[in-house]
Amino acid sequence: MLSVFAAFIPAENANLKPIAFGLTIGVLVDAFLVRMALMPAVLHLAGERAWWLPRWLDRVVPRVDIEGDHLDRVGGSPAGQPHSVT
Repeated sequence: MLSVFAAFIPAENANLKPIAFGLTIGVLVDAFLVRMALMPAVLHLAGERAWWLPRWLDRVVPRVDIEGDHLDRVGGSPAGQPHSVT
């Protein structure tokens, strides 16, 4: 996206130049400053609280167990063994 928006900056259309420049700067700030610096820092400072889910929301959100970890905990099949389908 950055290169596409930046490609429109040298365009002849005077109305397009500030829009292309603004979008280019916006993508740069979002990609590098926000996503690579601020968010990891905030997640590090928040620690485990960053992944905390309120109890009322935990009851509403469905539990998705794609890899079968719940079966291993409750005594389904031994860990590492394929689950038999009959």
